[in-house]
Amino acid sequence: MPSGIKTGDAQTEALPKWDLTTIYPSFDSPEYRRDLELLKGKIAAFLQLLGTPLPESGIAAALLALIGVYEEAGNLNENLSAYAEAIYTADTRDSRALAEINAIDAAALPLGKGAVIFRNRLAEAKDRVLKALDTEPALKPFDFFIRESLEKAAYQMSPELEDLANDLARSGGDAWGRLQEAVSSTATALWDRDTGERKTVIALRDLAHSPDRKVRERAYRAELEAWASMKIPLASSLNGVKGSSLTVGKRRGWKSILQKSAFQSRVSEKALGALIVAMEGSLPVFRRYLKTKASLLGLKSCAGNCVASCAFYDLFAPVGGITKKWTWTGATEFIIEQFGAFDPDMGAFARRAVDSSWIDALGREGKIGGAYCTDFPLAGHPGELPRGESRILCNFEGSFDSVFTVAHELGHAWHHELIKDLNRFQAAYPMTLAETASIFAETIIFEGALGNATDDHERVGLIEGNLKDCCQVIVDILSRFYFEQALFEQRENRELPAEELCALMIDAQKKTYGDGLDPEQLHPYMWAVKSHYYNPGLAFYNYPYAFGQLFSLGLFARAKKEGQGLAGGKTGFASGYRKMLRLTGQASAVDVAKSAGFDIEDGAFWQGGIALIAERVEEFVKLAKTL
Repeated sequence: MPSGIKTGDAQTEALPKWDLTTIYPSFDSPEYRRDLELLKGKIAAFLQLLGTPLPESGIAAALLALIGVYEEAGNLNENLSAYAEAIYTADTRDSRALAEINAIDAAALPLGKGAVIFRNRLAEAKDRVLKALDTEPALKPFDFFIRESLEKAAYQMSPELEDLANDLARSGGDAWGRLQEAVSSTATALWDRDTGERKTVIALRDLAHSPDRKVRERAYRAELEAWASMKIPLASSLNGVKGSSLTVGKRRGWKSILQKSAFQSRVSEKALGALIVAMEGSLPVFRRYLKTKASLLGLKSCAGNCVASCAFYDLFAPVGGITKKWTWTGATEFIIEQFGAFDPDMGAFARRAVDSSWIDALGREGKIGGAYCTDFPLAGHPGELPRGESRILCNFEGSFDSVFTVAHELGHAWHHELIKDLNRFQAAYPMTLAETASIFAETIIFEGALGNATDDHERVGLIEGNLKDCCQVIVDILSRFYFEQALFEQRENRELPAEELCALMIDAQKKTYGDGLDPEQLHPYMWAVKSHYYNPGLAFYNYPYAFGQLFSLGLFARAKKEGQGLAGGKTGFASGYRKMLRLTGQASAVDVAKSAGFDIEDGAFWQGGIALIAERVEEFVKLAKTL
C-alpha cells in the first residue's frame, strides 16, 4: 500500500483554503488600489511611446524602452486579474469579485490596443528590427518574442477595430464564459426525495468515482437532469462564444480557428496532424482496456458470460485495491516525497506550496469544479527576488485521482517557479507545452505509487487508474476535438440548439470510444460540463492535453532508455528536464522538442508514447485474468 493511504473519510481532516494575502490583503487594500492605478499609468506611458514610429537610429534603445513598460503593464494586469479571478472562482456568488474583474478589464482594455500598435510599429520597420536583433546583444532576451510579434502582425485588424473587438469581448465572449462558470458552479439536482437533499453537479460528478455502480448510475442520471435544466442558457453561451471567435477570427485573417489555435500553441500544422493521427491509431488499444475494465467490474450483456461495454458512468469506477480514501496530509506528503526523489528542489517547492497555504482544496457551493493553477508575477514577501507565486484550486475528495490532480497542478506551479526569473516574454509558454510539466508530475506520482504496490490487486488498481487518465487525455480529448471541429463548421451558418449540440457530442463519443462504451449510455452534455469550450481566446483547448501526455511519456521513455528512471536530481535527467522547461517560452514547440531530442512532426515520435500505453494495457489485461 503506498504511503499516505488511510482508512476512513478524507473529509474528517480539515481541507485547506488558500491564502491570498501575500498577493493583496483585500480589494480595498492600499496595495491593490495602488497597482490598479499603476496599471493605468503604465498603459498610458506605453501608448505615449507608441505615438511615433521607431527611430531610424537608436532602434535598439527604443525597443528596450517599449518592451520595458509593456512588461510592467502586463505583469500588473496579470497580477490583478489572477487575484480577482481567484476570489471569484472560489465563490462565483461574490458580486464584488465580479465587479473588480470588470474594473480590471476596463483598465487593461487599452493594453490590447497598445499590443496591436506595437506589432504594427515592428512591421513598419521590419528590416531594421531584424538587423537590430542580429547585431544588438541587449535585444537577445527578446529575440523570439519580437520575431513572433512580427508574425502576429499579419493576423490583426486595425488598432481601432482591435480596440473595439477587445471592448466588445467584455460584454460578449468573456461574459458568456462567465455565465457558464456561474451556472455550472451552482447547478443542483434532487438527490434524495424523502429529505429533499440536493447535490451540485460538481458533487454528482465526484460520485462517478464511487465503487457502488448503483450510486454512479444514480449520480449520472441526476447530473444529466441538472444539465438539461440549464441547457438553454448554456447553449446560448456556447453559441455566443463560438460565434464571437468566428467573427473576429475572420476579420483577423485566420483561414480557420484551428489554424489560429495551432499558431497560439506554437505547434506546426504538420506536428498537430501527426498527433491527431497517432491518437486515432490508439483507439483500438483503449477499447481493449475499456472492455477489460468492464469484465473486472462484472458487467454482463446477456444471460451467459458475455462481457458488456462500460457505461459512461463506469469510466471513473475504481478497480483493484486502491479504493481507500487518502487524507489531505497523506496525499501531500506522498507527493512531496515522490517529487523529492526525482528532484530535491521540486520536493522542497511542493512542501513550500502546501505549508504556505497556496492550495484551495475544500469543495463547497459556489466554487467552480475542476482544478487550475494560476500565477502571480508580482506576488511575494517584500525584498524577495525574483518575486512570483502560484495558487492552486482543486476539489479534493480523497480518491487517488484527487492526488493526481494536486500533483498535476503542482507540476504547473513548479514550471512557473523555474521560469519566474525570466522576463515576461521569455516565460510566456504555449498551451501545448503548458501541459507537459503537469502531466510529467503525474507520471512521477504514478511511478512512485506503482513501485510501492504490495500485491496484484493494488497494482492492477494503479495501472487501471493510469490508463483511465490516459483514456481521458487521449480518447475523450479526441472526442472533444471532433465535437469542436463539427461545432465550428455548423456555427459558421447558424446557432445550434441544445439538442443539436447533444447530438454532435454523442456522435463524437461514438467515433472515439466505439464499442468500448455502451452507445446507449454516453454523456450528451459534456459540451456543458467542460469550461474550456467557453473561452473565446483559447478555442481547441483540448489537444494540448494529449500533446502534454504523449510528450511526457516520450520524456519518460528517454529517461528509462538512458537507464536513469526518474531519479537523478540536479545532475541527472532532472537537470535536462529543468533546462527544457526554461526553454518553453523561448522557442516553438517543435524547437523545444528538438532540444530534448525529439521530432514532433514525425509520427514515430507520438507512436513511442502510444507504445508505452499499449504495454500498460497488456499488463492490465494479464493481471485482470489472474483476478
